[in-house]
Amino acid sequence: MTNLLIRIFIRNGEQTTDPAVREKYGKLAGSVGILANLLLCGMKICAGWLFGSISVLADGVNNLSDAGTSLLTLVGFKLSGKPADEKHPFGHARMEYITGFIISFLILFLGFELGVSSLEKIFSPEKSQFSLITVAILILSILIKLWLGLFNRKMGKKISSLTLAAAASDSFNDVISTAAVLVTLLVSRLTGFELDGYVGLAVAALILVSGIRMAIDTANPLLGAAPSGELVSQLEQKILSYEGVIGLHDLTVHDYGPERCFASVHVEVPAAQDILESHDIIDQIEMDCKKEMGLNLVIHLDPVITDNEEVTRLKNMTAEIVAGISHQLSIHDFRVVFGQTHTNLVFDVCVPHRFALTDKELSGLIGAGLKSRDPLLFAVITFDRSYVAPKPTV
Repeated sequence: MTNLLIRIFIRNGEQTTDPAVREKYGKLAGSVGILANLLLCGMKICAGWLFGSISVLADGVNNLSDAGTSLLTLVGFKLSGKPADEKHPFGHARMEYITGFIISFLILFLGFELGVSSLEKIFSPEKSQFSLITVAILILSILIKLWLGLFNRKMGKKISSLTLAAAASDSFNDVISTAAVLVTLLVSRLTGFELDGYVGLAVAALILVSGIRMAIDTANPLLGAAPSGELVSQLEQKILSYEGVIGLHDLTVHDYGPERCFASVHVEVPAAQDILESHDIIDQIEMDCKKEMGLNLVIHLDPVITDNEEVTRLKNMTAEIVAGISHQLSIHDFRVVFGQTHTNLVFDVCVPHRFALTDKELSGLIGAGLKSRDPLLFAVITFDRSYVAPKPTV
């Protein structure tokens, strides 16, 4: 069914990196969600009101919130698809994250309101009426929500959308909550125990948890989350695969929304290599990353002396001392200033966040290590932090 809808409503649906195609995926998912949830909402609210069931009513209001979520998803994808302009040179793709964040607060509000209503039903219980019509509506709802969850999950994977992934998760949560309401009606019918308010409270709690999770998932990219370890490894392997490149460091990735990824990196090349040749390699890497990974990459070229034995010896010795302090540390931008009375080793040390030692303590340890090898060596160190995610462990 999902593939059929894609073929009918999305032209060139396989080109998921195209912002226009991506927008169509979001519009289709939002439209399907609105129609499905409004249908379920209307049926459940009518059944809950007619037969006095707060849990069925709560489930219907939950579907109403899902319809609102789908509406905001539709609007978000429409706004995020707007091209870049003078005030927003990186485009509007982050609108998808913003709408997801707004949706999460609407979900939290509805969950709170339903929790209050359920508590009132617990402390002032009213017997609800059993109805086969209600049972049929709930079973239909479970089937529709299960399909909608699978639909949103598949659509989300196709375009790597956090918003659609959250919508899929919400649909699967609805399957659980609706099933709980159905079981409650059957138990109340068979045993006479009135569990309506308690199940309504459980549904409200599920809605609140879903809202909190969605708020976290959409806030992270807005705050500037680190890129995935997979992206970092893929980019590193890509750059290092070019002949004439001997290393890289200071990789920074900026996410301006889905398919709006910008990055900068320092790429090391042999200092003896012709500068025009090195420049051509850098240009080729940038173009290939844009074409193959959809990544807007800017590269700073770092020449590295590779044919001076003394510089190489000092660099290897310094790297060994730094690694001896912690395998989490690394050096780059190493150069040597030789003098008559002393020699300055100028380099950067990359330190992970929340490292146990301060920069001052690290500087003292590295300096002491160098002087233990040669009293005439002085360290001039710049400390920097990694802006990328840790590499995935194998």
